[in-house]
Amino acid sequence: MQVEYREEPCRSALNRVKGMAFKWSLNPYMGCAHRCTFCYVRAFEHRADRPSDDRYGSSIRVKVNVAEVLARELARPSWQREDVAIGAATDPYQPAEGRYRLTRGCLDVLGSASNPFSIITRGPMIVRDIDLLQRAASRARVSVTFSIPTIDDEIWRRTEPSTAHPRQRLRALSQLVDAGVDARVGMAPILPGISDKPELLAEVVRAARAAGARGIWANVLFLRRGTREHFFEALARDWPEQLPLYERLYANGRAYLPGDVTSPVRKRVAELAAEHAVAHRRRRTLAPPAEPEQLALV
Repeated sequence: MQVEYREEPCRSALNRVKGMAFKWSLNPYMGCAHRCTFCYVRAFEHRADRPSDDRYGSSIRVKVNVAEVLARELARPSWQREDVAIGAATDPYQPAEGRYRLTRGCLDVLGSASNPFSIITRGPMIVRDIDLLQRAASRARVSVTFSIPTIDDEIWRRTEPSTAHPRQRLRALSQLVDAGVDARVGMAPILPGISDKPELLAEVVRAARAAGARGIWANVLFLRRGTREHFFEALARDWPEQLPLYERLYANGRAYLPGDVTSPVRKRVAELAAEHAVAHRRRRTLAPPAEPEQLALV
């Protein structure tokens, strides 16, 4: 598929976020060429009356001035050096980054400001920026999560058509850990009836442990309108026998599955992580200097 890159300046770099574990996000690009069938961003595109179907990912907005705008925002007296999540709405290491280097520019700015941040990505290109990640991690909290829901070739190929192979991501994770960067695995989204089989979950956890992951977490697929329609079309094409299960699980427009469905999967991943001692490899992890203690005046 031909991808159009639209070079457009942005007015703001940091986005205020509600209802998430983080308060601020940063996305150097809008749109994603990875085109995963389950991508929750399709729902946001649908709400904004932009294509969420097969056309999603065919047009990428490139925020050419994002690093400069970020530098100004971090320099504001009102900024409290809060955590910034990079990649919440697009992969910061999708192919465009090789050309535009906007994510690298933002990492340079964040590191210079000693501002904590986290990254979530499917892109092994991140190893290019190990130098900036090391510098930033020695000044503030930094973590990287590689999204690896499965390492099964067939499931990966059908659901993540334009991403690097999961084992490439694991090799990148290992390089980051060796460099002292806190790198972890996020098993999300796990697909009921497809990638939630015990042997497939165990395969990912064992691979994460072998790569030196500092931690691992899991989440089950959620489907909002926009993502739902596209994913069901892909399901009908690739796993038609699973359609009745998904029609039942996500009936009446349900987006999030109940705890009796999600909890057993998360619990099993946690048990596997403990069994395989994920996060217990003895490797150096960079960390900022401890804050000086404030002595109370008596």
